[in-house]
Amino acid sequence: MLVIVSDLHLNDQTTGSPLHPGAVEIFANRLNDLAFRASWRADGHYRPIERLDLILLGDILETLHTTRWTHTAVRPWDDASSPEVAEKLSAIVDDILHANRQSCDILRAMSTDAAIRIPAGLQSGEPVDSDDAVPVAVRTFYMVGNHDWMLHLPGTRYDTIRQKVTHQLGLANLYNAPFPHDPYESEELLAVLRRHRVFARHGDLFDPLNFSEDRDASSLGDAIVIELLTRFAVTVTEQLGDDLPPSVLQGLDDLDNIRPLLLAPVWMEGLLERAAARPPIRKEIKRTWDALVDEFLELSVVREHDSWSPFDVVDGLQRALKFSKRLSLGRAAKISEWLHGMRGAASDSYFEHAMSEQDFRNRRARHIVYGHTHRAESVPLDASYADGYVLNQTYFNSGTFRRVLCQTRSASSEFEFIPTENLSFLAFFHGDERGGCPFETWSGTLATAGDVATHRVDAGRTPHASGQSLPASRVPVRPPHFRRASAPSRSARHNSS
Repeated sequence: MLVIVSDLHLNDQTTGSPLHPGAVEIFANRLNDLAFRASWRADGHYRPIERLDLILLGDILETLHTTRWTHTAVRPWDDASSPEVAEKLSAIVDDILHANRQSCDILRAMSTDAAIRIPAGLQSGEPVDSDDAVPVAVRTFYMVGNHDWMLHLPGTRYDTIRQKVTHQLGLANLYNAPFPHDPYESEELLAVLRRHRVFARHGDLFDPLNFSEDRDASSLGDAIVIELLTRFAVTVTEQLGDDLPPSVLQGLDDLDNIRPLLLAPVWMEGLLERAAARPPIRKEIKRTWDALVDEFLELSVVREHDSWSPFDVVDGLQRALKFSKRLSLGRAAKISEWLHGMRGAASDSYFEHAMSEQDFRNRRARHIVYGHTHRAESVPLDASYADGYVLNQTYFNSGTFRRVLCQTRSASSEFEFIPTENLSFLAFFHGDERGGCPFETWSGTLATAGDVATHRVDAGRTPHASGQSLPASRVPVRPPHFRRASAPSRSARHNSS
């Protein structure tokens, strides 16, 4: 059995709360249940599985969104061979592992303490009905994404950092080699994926803001997180914190949870309105943001990316990020359209990129898996015919294990976002495991709670049903808009025949 999870974003608590250990405990419990169910075979008999492979598909440690970068002159895009960069990363990783000690202990216990245990099997093909259980061997592999890419850097200084991560998470990775970004960088990992006919990568490769042709180099996304989001939260808290409502202070921690990230100004517009922040305070917050955007756009790392990009990245980011450049209507839609255009895609889904993967095209893989977008999904790609069998190929996104703020779809509420706590992962089965079923997906969302998240000070928008005198039970429900009014009824067709 193969399980894939991504985008845990375990942080150091300087920019928000870490992932609750209860979420990781739920994950471990689900794996235990999956291991038991996978032991029921296609012939209806129970035979305990002996191994579970777990892939952490990138953005597991949040090494970018931390105030440790903003409180020093060192940056990820500096010379990676310098001791200062490695020392800073080491300190950040230490803080992350300490802040998430309970979650790391749960993950490590699965591979080192036989935490995944299932009933033994009888010769009759039934599980043993007792408290005795047999351990399932767990091997955990770490692949990097765009928020933990520095664990991909070669060198003894980074080997020391990887050794700490390997120990704390109970990884099967070699600590004295870069954690892979591409599955072809690890023969053992590639063998696991091939065994389950899966091809998996983080997916940042297809995001021009978060990948710059080389995973051993920083990207524009690094600068956005460090020089804009983190600096903005620190600056506003230090200068205006005493004058801000609690909802605005919490919103500063939520900036990195907005998807897509460039909708941060749209989110802030709505946040300031909901909190009824005083006009002078609101104006100062926007002025601070725009000033930081100007400084960000002048950074050499941003200018360097603009020089090779086929798109006008700097102008596009300026239009997307600055309040002074805000479009009167449909700003969010135009930002999303620009982002899709840079990726060469028609939507925010990455399934189109999955169809370009070599392992999809040569039919080696039945399942293509990405992370990165924080949106769990499964998309049927192809059902091809070969050797008398149908090969069903599907794209999956592993989603995330963190809070996500998504914009509402109503055109009249462009500045409204709804937060949810998300817990998603994927399971793939080998041979006759799980009764012969090839995969299983798990995706859960938990609504946020508390006055800070739900109470609004302003009057809000007028409800859709305002002014209607009809009781709720008599509100008309219309058929789908594509139903043809001229379509003959069943009785009419019957009479005509």
